[in-house]
Amino acid sequence: MALPRIAAVLFDMDGTLVDSDAAVDRAWAAWSAEYGVDPAYVTGIAPGHPAGDTVRRVLAGRGAEVIAEATARILGRESDDVSDVVAAAGAHEVLARLEALGIPWAVVTGADTRLAKARLNAARITPPILLTTDDVERGKPDPAGYLRAAELLGVAVGECLVVEDTEPGAAAGRAAGARVATLKGVAGDLPIAGLRDLLPLLGDATIPTAPTA
Repeated sequence: MALPRIAAVLFDMDGTLVDSDAAVDRAWAAWSAEYGVDPAYVTGIAPGHPAGDTVRRVLAGRGAEVIAEATARILGRESDDVSDVVAAAGAHEVLARLEALGIPWAVVTGADTRLAKARLNAARITPPILLTTDDVERGKPDPAGYLRAAELLGVAVGECLVVEDTEPGAAAGRAAGARVATLKGVAGDLPIAGLRDLLPLLGDATIPTAPTA
């Protein structure tokens, strides 16, 4: 079977294109102490989900006003703490290769626009297209962000490679109809140990078929 071309690459942000794990954990730990909840539980369920979804789950039953305030509090904490946020290993190399090959790319994140711009600026990454929770009605694992990114880039989503590091994100990519490269042991079409593993793939700009058992 012929291998499909990579028409575009759609990256998740946190934990994928940007190394923000320490900042994320600090913000949620401080937030958890403020609201009297177990930080280990919160940091265990937060990855891959928009902050508002995590807050609603953790503070279920506390009322819409409390949920809205608590969501604003965590987003504010995260946006203000980018002291050690950097580009993920290999990120700039991969983005330079995409630019050289003329392959469009975008960032699709579960962060809001303020937080996404703060972390991307800290990592010195400026995406041509940035899709945040402010741009879609539902965040990951809903595929809306990836579908919209492909539309804005003018490519078929089935010819896109999504790069993710969480199961909700990978599920969003699969639901959109894209091939999914996954980090950190998350199941996907193309498991990778790091972003540099994409460089040989981008050399000929084709997506390999998923390995068979």
